[in-house]
Amino acid sequence: MTEEKGLTPRAQDFAAWYNEVVLRAELADYAPVRGCMVIRPYGYAIWELVQRALDEMFKQTGHQNAYFPLFIPQSYLAREAEHIEGFAPETAVVTLGGGKELEEPLVVRPTSEAIIWPIMAKWIQSYRDLPVLVNQWCNVVRWEMRTRPFLRTTEFLWQEGHTAHATEAEAEEEARRMLGIYRKFMEEGMAMPVLTGRKTEQGKFAGALRTYSLEALMQDNRALQAGTTHNLGQNFARAFEVTFQNEKGERDFVWNTSWGVSTRLIGALVMSHGDDLGLVLPPRLAPVQVVIVPIYKADRERALVLEVAQRVSSVLQRMVRVRVDDRETLNPGAKYYEWDLKGVPLRIEIGPRDVTAQQVVVARRFVAGDGKRKITMREGEILASVERLLEDMQRELRARARQRREENSHRDVTSYEDLKAILEAKGGFVYTGWCGSPECEDRVKEEAKADIRVIPDDEFRSSKAPERCPVCGAASTQEVVWAKAY
Repeated sequence: MTEEKGLTPRAQDFAAWYNEVVLRAELADYAPVRGCMVIRPYGYAIWELVQRALDEMFKQTGHQNAYFPLFIPQSYLAREAEHIEGFAPETAVVTLGGGKELEEPLVVRPTSEAIIWPIMAKWIQSYRDLPVLVNQWCNVVRWEMRTRPFLRTTEFLWQEGHTAHATEAEAEEEARRMLGIYRKFMEEGMAMPVLTGRKTEQGKFAGALRTYSLEALMQDNRALQAGTTHNLGQNFARAFEVTFQNEKGERDFVWNTSWGVSTRLIGALVMSHGDDLGLVLPPRLAPVQVVIVPIYKADRERALVLEVAQRVSSVLQRMVRVRVDDRETLNPGAKYYEWDLKGVPLRIEIGPRDVTAQQVVVARRFVAGDGKRKITMREGEILASVERLLEDMQRELRARARQRREENSHRDVTSYEDLKAILEAKGGFVYTGWCGSPECEDRVKEEAKADIRVIPDDEFRSSKAPERCPVCGAASTQEVVWAKAY
């Protein structure tokens, strides 16, 4: 990679900056099929770290991985009317196979409830078979009209959990539990604070009883739905006759949940933390946490500097993901540019003088803690110091993102004029009362191009409950959070 001109500044054109970072940091590339993308090795390495962390959390709570077919008989999808109505415009349908017209069209999965529950019906007979806690890592296809890499693509990767329970209370507990697991990962792993809460009836998943969402605020003050969990009630169980014999000996329908996050999280990382130099990755999700750049001019210095670089790398490999950039085709400045663009948290510079002094210079991708960009440290101190610096950077990123969210959260908004003005001029999260009317929700969506992101959980609610809906002036039944969103 050769040094290129700088990125479009975020303040000038956030969308252009985002697309440039995705391409030039080698996260993804465009594919020949409209709306699809190629996830490049560096981007996929981030996804693997996301998978690894979440998969461990799922297994700790008793979930097991499985895999279900990509193709769903169209008649299966049609058996849950609300579900098919919600996904009909987005489905891709296969009508030919092996050169012949299929007896029944097959839908390429937009989500897997319609193929999973007919199969689950064969596995579940008694309350002793419950709960069933299954997750799968897979791809799905939704025929999106407006696409952007990672944020909204025709095909994307995700995980989807599907569970069956004996009671509504157990299903509700599961939906809330998984919401908490997602939140823990996003805040601790991604350093990205999120609001949690329930979607409105209009915003919930097709076929769900209740939908819960995690909403993050990006640097351009637009919201991003980072993940959802759904209490599906008995809707799918009734549609696919998933019944069990309860402890009283009676037949009953199981209670279902589903929940998922996708490669959209990579887009969230870019927009949450990136700067005008490129990516800024939280250390826990950085494929390369430390890059070592040897610096030398004369050939006689080369072997000496590289020997120390490899020794430092061997020490760090015990605890961190490290790479020695010993490429002869790039000068140190070009290497700094590339690794800054890719968001590597720490860079270690080693030159002949450092070798003589038995020290290294550590450069941080962004300033944290004491505010120094570069730190000189003794070679013998490097492992403990690097571990501490990485944890400091992880905390600082989260604190910065949380502060930015709070500075762009607007409470005590009581008039419709103020609601629209804030959404148009400032963006961010706007807290207001709401009468519960879908007409008021639709009006804001039409006139301000924003919607209700969540009915917030208790910890995110204002200290004083709003009294009126700003749209119609009627008494408020609950507080809601509005935002423009991706």
